[in-house]
Amino acid sequence: MMKLLSVLFKKEVLDASRDKRSVMAGLYYAIGTPIIMCLLFSVMLKQFASPEDLKITIKNAEQAPNLVQYLESKEIVHGTGEDVKDIVLEISDDFAEKMSEGRPATVTVIADKSNDKLRKSISRLERSLARYNSEVASLRLLARGVDPTLMRAVDVQVHDQATPDSKGGMFLGIATLSIVLTLFYAAMNLAIDTSAGERERNSIALLLSHPISTLQIVLAKSGAIATFSMLGLALILVVSKFAYGMVPWEQLGFSVNLSIEFMLFCFVIGLPIALMSASLQVFVSFMAKSFKEAQTYVTMVLFVPMGLSMVTTYDIATDVVQWLPIAAQQYAMIEFIKGNDIPVAQLALSTLVTLGLFGVFSYLSSRMLKSEKVVFGL
Repeated sequence: MMKLLSVLFKKEVLDASRDKRSVMAGLYYAIGTPIIMCLLFSVMLKQFASPEDLKITIKNAEQAPNLVQYLESKEIVHGTGEDVKDIVLEISDDFAEKMSEGRPATVTVIADKSNDKLRKSISRLERSLARYNSEVASLRLLARGVDPTLMRAVDVQVHDQATPDSKGGMFLGIATLSIVLTLFYAAMNLAIDTSAGERERNSIALLLSHPISTLQIVLAKSGAIATFSMLGLALILVVSKFAYGMVPWEQLGFSVNLSIEFMLFCFVIGLPIALMSASLQVFVSFMAKSFKEAQTYVTMVLFVPMGLSMVTTYDIATDVVQWLPIAAQQYAMIEFIKGNDIPVAQLALSTLVTLGLFGVFSYLSSRMLKSEKVVFGL
């Protein structure tokens, strides 16, 4: 049986490799995704490290030269031209008089907070005004011989125990999302073509005419698809290792390093996911009556693993989902990058469940191939 299964597996791999367009369509995702993400990370880090000047309209600026100078030190300036945000800082006419008397002076921020493009800039202006207000209040207390520290009931001190590697791991939670999804998308076209596609070409019927069990056929197809999924995983890990090394993480004190140990770890926990993904896509493709219908069904089904992965990426209900397949494996990746202990119990259980799903989908697909309606797409 194993010899026959090996022959079928080689046949499926050879057939799949001949369809270069389908192979490259999946591998393009593995190659392009980390490059695009690293470009986005570079832009984001540049903005965090050196934010651009915020140009706003300041009315009655002559009433508060110190405030205007303070805002300029925070890269918030009175601007002219097209780059000016739709934000107006209106300083009251009696601002200088009230400040000299030690009374509250009024400034008004006029902006549309429902505008998503302005929300970040408005918050930046409000934070700067709050800090200016706090500094002026402290100076007023000092002028009256009062220690400003009396206004602080609690002196909060934070000792950050995060290492540079763990900070990088937190930032790369999004990157692990692309690594996990590669196992599903790298061979999706091949999975559809080797099942629904071969059925339309009557290749399945010809294959079933040989003394081969349907389970052997399904296992061979799933193994071939999983092989290309693992190839996609290898590509995205190699490309990510070099691409992430070019991102200036040090600007925010990050240290991101995709070590060989991490890559091997991804390979070990990624193999069960690749097998489960392959069997799932074959099963869904056989349920469809045509190639195009299979593409629709498989795309819709893959929203489930994407949702589980995104829940883990953004730390939503992690205590619940970290025991589930896909989510648990990605959670283990994130903990590995951070340098924390790997959740062995969750990882072991999710791996067993993943392999169990691989067996269930393979068995169901083999049962479906015994039906003439499925084989001939009736």
